[in-house]
Order: sequence, then C-alpha cells, then structure tokens
Amino acid sequence: MSVAVVIVAAGRGRRLGGEIPKQYLPLGDRTVLRISVEAFLALEVVTQVIVVLHPDDRALYETAMSGVTDTRVLPAVEGAATRAGSVRNGLEALAAHNPSKVLIHDAARPFITGEVITEVIETLDRTAGACVGVPVVDAMWRSDGAGGLESVSRDNLWRAQTPQGFRFDAILAAHRAHDGSGADDVAVAVEAGLAVTFVRGSDGNYKITTSEDYARAQEDVAGL
Repeated sequence: MSVAVVIVAAGRGRRLGGEIPKQYLPLGDRTVLRISVEAFLALEVVTQVIVVLHPDDRALYETAMSGVTDTRVLPAVEGAATRAGSVRNGLEALAAHNPSKVLIHDAARPFITGEVITEVIETLDRTAGACVGVPVVDAMWRSDGAGGLESVSRDNLWRAQTPQGFRFDAILAAHRAHDGSGADDVAVAVEAGLAVTFVRGSDGNYKITTSEDYARAQEDVAGL
C-alpha cells in the first residue's frame, strides 16, 4: 500500500492580513506549512508528500522547507485559480507514482494528529472517501440579515476539516471530470458518485484564518 499526501498551500490568506501568506508565518522555530508537512512525514506509511503552492511563493516555500531532506517530499507544483484546480495539479503530479490512497490537507491546519491521519488511511480500506470532521453541537439558525430567522436542525450536520482522503484513481478521475468549482474535495467526490465517510476530528484541528486563529496557534505550538 502506498499513501501520498497533497498539501494545499496556494491560497493568499487575505483574511489574516499582512504581506506574508499565512502558511509561511512562523510558529515557534518552524512555519505553519512546515509543521503541517512534518505531521505527515512522521508516519512511515506515508510514501510521498507534495505541496501545491502559489506561483509567487516559490522563495517562501524554499525558505520554509530549508533543511528538510526527507526524500518522500516531492518537488512542489504550482496551483491554479481555484482550490479544486490546485488539488488537481497536485494529483496529476502524483499520477506517475500511482499511489493507492491520497490524503488532501490544508497547509493552514498545522495541528492534525497522527492518530487522526491513521484513522483516515484505515477508513479508506472500506470506502472510497474519508473526511475528517466535527459534529455540529450548537443550535443552528438561518438568517436573511433583515430579522428573519429560521431554525435549522443540527442532526447529522458535520463541520468538515482536512485531511480528506480518497482512493487515488477514483479522486483523480473525479477531478478530471470536475469544472473546478468545488469548495472542497468531498464536493468533488460526491459529484462523481463516490461514497465518503466522516472520521471524527477535533476543535484542535482548526484552520488558521484570522489573526485570532494565529494568536491561538502561537499559544498552542508553545505548549507542545
């Protein structure tokens, strides 16, 4: 069995502000991106890791990954105009290696654990897709912005996280048939008729999006 990983790092992180995309911000003595990459390299079952980056970020990437000599890290590839397009570029670059499974992970989620990664990989033994997520426990309301409110049942609702894992051939075919508009890879998979099972994640696997998230991440990495 071979398990590849696509780390999606082609976004600009505009909501965080600042000149440096969030995936290249420092966390302790590393960067957000490097911590994410090394979370997967810590598992022997992982056979390839490839980062998809923005064309303007090549120098930032090289600095962030300086000193990483693990031969499982393949040359980074450039992303596309959409997230789905960027993922497809990463999958196409992996096609020559023909892994049996692939995990797709947001670079801005640096605190994914080995236990959850392993569970995603093992879940793919019995289903075509697996997505890390957290069940919704709060009351849900839909608002029209003008005072109109509608209660929404939280039953069977999940907050999707990453990694999202798939059998490689199936998700590559799904992306090749997709128009590039999918919000995440579960959307691409479901459109292609692939079965996806949720794997329980945690609130600790948050995505760094705002300055508050980054401040939290700095505290969390200091506690490791």
